[in-house]
Amino acid sequence: MMGEQHSLKGLQEEVDDWISTIGVRYFDPLTNMAMLAEEVGEVARIMARRYGEQSEKESDKAKVLGEELADVLFVLVCLANQTGTDLQKSWERAMEKRTRRDAERHSGNPKLR
Repeated sequence: MMGEQHSLKGLQEEVDDWISTIGVRYFDPLTNMAMLAEEVGEVARIMARRYGEQSEKESDKAKVLGEELADVLFVLVCLANQTGTDLQKSWERAMEKRTRRDAERHSGNPKLR
């Protein structure tokens, strides 16, 4: 499955398969929540140093933003799987909500011009 394009449902299935064959079992949800915070922190560190005003340390230069974002996604998918959350349906509902709510909101915002 690696390298193929996936739906969110496909990602959830891929993570579940990986957990059951390689990862042994899911960490408990609170551990995964802490891991999610840790991974988001790693993304924040790259953003602050590479794209923000902080100077980038030599040890940070080898970090790849895409890989750190993928780590966030992996743990997020683990949490969704553990809690029985269908990310595909949730995503579709969230996009419908945003589309209804923001249909004219952003196009009329002079700050975005």
